[in-house]
Amino acid sequence: MATIHPVKKFLWTVLGFLSLGMAYVGLVTPGIPYSCFVVAAAYCFAKGNERMHRWLYNHKIFGPFLTNWNTKRVFPTKMKFFMLAMMSSSLIIMSFTVPVRGVVYTGIFMLCVAVWAWRWPGSVEEHDERIANGKKIGWFNNSF
Repeated sequence: MATIHPVKKFLWTVLGFLSLGMAYVGLVTPGIPYSCFVVAAAYCFAKGNERMHRWLYNHKIFGPFLTNWNTKRVFPTKMKFFMLAMMSSSLIIMSFTVPVRGVVYTGIFMLCVAVWAWRWPGSVEEHDERIANGKKIGWFNNSF
């Protein structure tokens, strides 16, 4: 593995901690996702801080999600339903506080995110079933 300049490692680590902080905020705040921030934190820590990268993969809450996403591209069904509920409630609240154009653009973006998320298997069992039946994982072939 190539060595990374200490300043770059520091910057990757700082970005990892910022992403991890947003992931924690997303855990407790409706409407803010945590999954994308956890994946970003794992990426940043992989480049800047191996100890934090290992800690993240062994974390009680984040670890199983990261491991399943990294190895089998599993996006848990429970999270998909929660994501839809949060997006729907956010759009309802926005419809009272934001101009219609903003609600429409946000709704289109949220629809794209929902379609993307529902293409991935919701469990390891579903992933294994897709592989056994020769189906695609997500939008791509079985090699990702």
